[in-house]
Amino acid sequence: MTTAQRVIHSVLFEVFALIIVVPLVIMISGKGTADLLVVAIGLSFYAVIWNYFYNIWFDHKFGNNRSERSLLTRIGHAVGFEGGIIIVTLPVISWFMGISLFSAFLLELAFLVLFFFYAIAFNYVYDLVCEHMQVTSVQ
Repeated sequence: MTTAQRVIHSVLFEVFALIIVVPLVIMISGKGTADLLVVAIGLSFYAVIWNYFYNIWFDHKFGNNRSERSLLTRIGHAVGFEGGIIIVTLPVISWFMGISLFSAFLLELAFLVLFFFYAIAFNYVYDLVCEHMQVTSVQ
């Protein structure tokens, strides 16, 4: 992937994630939308940066042919990505919601399960769309 493709991938991933997560967290936390959006955007910014560098490493380690990745490779990708996310988000969520690190960890676990499946689905669809666009533009 080129730098532009990586940035587009990361931004799209986070935009769709915010559309899913923000309403869920509002319902769970009772926090105001404005406060939550500030934290969510900050965490998304971190996630975009992490996504960019993590995917460079992953592509280098496991190959650039994203459309031919197996389900096991996609699962490994999602697990590694989410592991890197939790390192930063756990203390931020604990602080923002005024809960213990353990409570924040339990909340994160719920979202990690959600994002585990979201990441696999998003990347699979993204790769299919990119492959289709590439085939279409060649013809």
